[in-house]
Amino acid sequence: MQARDIMTTSVISVSPRAKISEAIGIMLRSHLSGLPVVDAQRRLVGMLSEGDLLRRAELGTERRRPRWIETFLLPGRSASDYVHTHGRFIEEVMTREPITIQDTTPLDEIVSLMESKRIKRLPVLCVDMLVGIVTRADLVRALAVRSGAPQPANADDKRIREAIEVDLNSQTWMPGSSVRIEVTDGVVELAGIILDDRFREAIRVCAENTPGVKAVHDHLVFVEPFTGAYVAPEEEKV
Repeated sequence: MQARDIMTTSVISVSPRAKISEAIGIMLRSHLSGLPVVDAQRRLVGMLSEGDLLRRAELGTERRRPRWIETFLLPGRSASDYVHTHGRFIEEVMTREPITIQDTTPLDEIVSLMESKRIKRLPVLCVDMLVGIVTRADLVRALAVRSGAPQPANADDKRIREAIEVDLNSQTWMPGSSVRIEVTDGVVELAGIILDDRFREAIRVCAENTPGVKAVHDHLVFVEPFTGAYVAPEEEKV
């Protein structure tokens, strides 16, 4: 899936010359924590987020530094801070050159960007024009659609087993051929030995996510590699 498959296209945006008070009103009424800032040609010129409004003179939250630093070391920075905390127009406060994605950006890249940059929304561009926005909520909605997709009711047991094996063997953590899989009428039986009990849940989840699976029974035995201690699966504990 790509950004264009999940993005919100009816994007509420503001002009760089709009007043900050107008943007705040829009954010409160629309329950939005950020707004794209676009020019008359719908080109993205910035983003205004709640974070841009935290340090404001009205709140008494301006950044304060010792006078000697203000005077001798950071006069330019202090001037910029003053504009940011006292400015009345969006272009004086917004984040310039925001992180953006293209409408063809894959979802895994979108998630990586959100995680690494610690951001909640990404403007979507087609060439240089704003065509949408992807938020964490859009990703959750896409997940809801995919996780609620109907599963085939009469998948062949052999194909189910093969699908589980292929999926498991593609995982770097998979413990190898020590795990045996049997499928009867869509019910999966997991058996064998694992040397890390965390493999148990991962293997079960892999089986549960395979189309056609009705239930999963865990008979995996955890053997502690250093002591040889035996831990039976929960299903078989008395």
